[in-house]
Amino acid sequence: MPKTAALALLALLAGCGPDWTRPAGGDLDEGRFGNPTMTNMLVQSGRLGQVEGLNNRFSREVDSVVTFDFNSAVLTPIARATVAQQAQWIRQFPEVRFRVYGHTDLVGSATYNKRLGLQRARAVVAALVAQGVDPARLEALVSFGETQPLIVTQGRERANRRTVTEVSGFVGRNDQLLNGKYAELVFREYVASATELSPTAQATLGTLAE
Repeated sequence: MPKTAALALLALLAGCGPDWTRPAGGDLDEGRFGNPTMTNMLVQSGRLGQVEGLNNRFSREVDSVVTFDFNSAVLTPIARATVAQQAQWIRQFPEVRFRVYGHTDLVGSATYNKRLGLQRARAVVAALVAQGVDPARLEALVSFGETQPLIVTQGRERANRRTVTEVSGFVGRNDQLLNGKYAELVFREYVASATELSPTAQATLGTLAE
């Protein structure tokens, strides 16, 4: 098969559905340097905070919210799958710290819900650590209890029984990265990752070369 046809087939394979083996931020790589370069320029000029920018990408690329059954801090199978996706993203950014916020619905006393929200946050942190995330990068847990409902109702509401994982800062830099360090992060995401092929693509390329 001609080389151009092989490359076209690889490009087609790369676009077939979500690929969780891709580096975080891969959706910004449009094949040129447009979005990656624009994001870097916004950060370096101060128009986009580094924490804000990474947090926006984190919540865009994975589900940052985990929901719970009523009066429970136990992770459901769906919740564990969500945490696994979060952990995969987090492991690719060793410079970044995260915080998990716990919430409850409006059923029950404020004191009880504050405690339950903290238990939920701790459950997610424990699951992230079990997935290989360094616990030192998971900052102090916070419980908002019932004070920030997504849906205001006195009844049971699953959307309110949640945790939210967010980027909170950078390791050892007081929420700031030196320009050179940020450049390394961008290089790792958008340049080094461009040389990587998924297992499916590697197998296809080997077949075409035979």
